[in-house]
Amino acid sequence: FKESNGPTDSYAAISQVDRLQSEPESIRKWREEQKERLEQLDANSRKQEAEWKEKAIKELQEWYARQDEKLQKTKASNRVADEAFYKQPFADVIGYVAAEEAFVNDAEEIFPGTEWERVAQLCDFNPKSSKQAKDVSRMRSVLISLKQAPLVR
Repeated sequence: FKESNGPTDSYAAISQVDRLQSEPESIRKWREEQKERLEQLDANSRKQEAEWKEKAIKELQEWYARQDEKLQKTKASNRVADEAFYKQPFADVIGYVAAEEAFVNDAEEIFPGTEWERVAQLCDFNPKSSKQAKDVSRMRSVLISLKQAPLVR
């Protein structure tokens, strides 16, 4: 048993040799040049792909560095703002107190028929800006209709 590198069929080997010998020199030369050109193009494309990957990795690392820097700046500014906020007395209820004071100031000017207008001031009637999970459209429509046409007693 012998190993062979070429075709095992003797007729196939003869036909291959005939084809190589019968092929004109110009075609053989063109075929070799094409093979070299294709190998060169493949090498160039692999080189270019490697350069692109290196460039992409570098840009990604720069982007991560910028994002980390922004995050650190945001954290620092938030810490400063929180410290300034919590140094104030009764800081946990400051927002609630301010809203309550405004409501009380408005309540002092109570006139008959202005109740729904005051309620409407406390409500957000913009359906796009509400970030609630519940559907409050019916309540919103009731409040709007009561504001436009108050109940008669």
